[in-house]
Amino acid sequence: ALDKELATLVDGYAITLVTKSVEPRTMRVLPRGNWMDDSGEVVTPAAPQFMTNAPIENRRATRLDLAQWLIARDNPLTARVFVNRLWKRFFGTGLSSVLDDLGAQGEWPTHPELLDWLAVEFMDSGWDVKHIVRLVTTSTAYAQSSNPRPDLTEIDPYNRLLARQTAGRLDAELVRDNALAVSGLLVSKIGGRSVRPYQPEGYYAHMNFPKRTYQVDTDVNLYRRGLYTHWQRSFLHPSMLAFDAPSREECTAQRAVSNTPQQALVLLNDPIYVEAARAFAERIIREGGETAPARIAWALRESLTRTPEDFEVQVLTELMADHLQHFVANPDDAKRALSIGVKPAPSDIATTELAAWTSVARAILNLHETITRS
Repeated sequence: ALDKELATLVDGYAITLVTKSVEPRTMRVLPRGNWMDDSGEVVTPAAPQFMTNAPIENRRATRLDLAQWLIARDNPLTARVFVNRLWKRFFGTGLSSVLDDLGAQGEWPTHPELLDWLAVEFMDSGWDVKHIVRLVTTSTAYAQSSNPRPDLTEIDPYNRLLARQTAGRLDAELVRDNALAVSGLLVSKIGGRSVRPYQPEGYYAHMNFPKRTYQVDTDVNLYRRGLYTHWQRSFLHPSMLAFDAPSREECTAQRAVSNTPQQALVLLNDPIYVEAARAFAERIIREGGETAPARIAWALRESLTRTPEDFEVQVLTELMADHLQHFVANPDDAKRALSIGVKPAPSDIATTELAAWTSVARAILNLHETITRS
């Protein structure tokens, strides 16, 4: 390797920088897997032989060559795989349900012409992800209701023919983000270090070499998106674990979706959801109107993005009245209910009133419809 010396003058001091051009490390085929035998043929960067190789002659392929090969017009696989995964995000199932093996060993696409057209449109747009997202989400297929019709359910129980929209639970990170967004607490800052939301005390007690400690954030980092939550391998955040977040120990192309009692317990008892309910209750009181039915109708529209049914307003109005009566008779219970979380309760709203509306907000944030994409 050729050494180069570069001298520069910084604040009157001569600093010598020594750089070396390092030759790529030679990799060889190991005869019978023997790592001490270096007699095998040299392996150079290239695409698998069964795929179309990039036309590279008289030089070693680079990462730029790899990138150009991935997006070459005669290599449509990259675009097809991407739009298939994107379709899964918006319709619950990809045009081919096998996301990580789009080929002869996977499932044949239900709409192969549509998959091909989307792949070509993606490439023609300059690989513009926003363009494809806009194209899919403004389509008639996406705008359909997810309410099943009995005749369609019998003919196409898994909705592979796209006669309706497919409902599905939000991913673990989005369940939390949605509650924070509805409450008004969500911080939309992009980037930065991992954040540490509320977590059960002693959760890392059995971790050794070295012992782990967990210090909960006490500022706005508590309300950042779930994407930025600190990730401890084999000790996932309990809220994420309950809603089927993967461990990241291996690549997960498609997450499992379960329905367990632990999920309801997380939504009811995790401090971040209790605090989000209290913040949402404050919004309901300030922005929802003067009467209980008006406030409940506003809260349901805000959280479910639809006009509520009369019976829903009636049930939640009765819930609010019952809890208000309880908290008026037991003011200490109201104080305890409002003490969860670092965000202080507002001083200009009666404790008993805010506690009663917090109960209503908790019920709304725990609705199946609140955590379901439909």
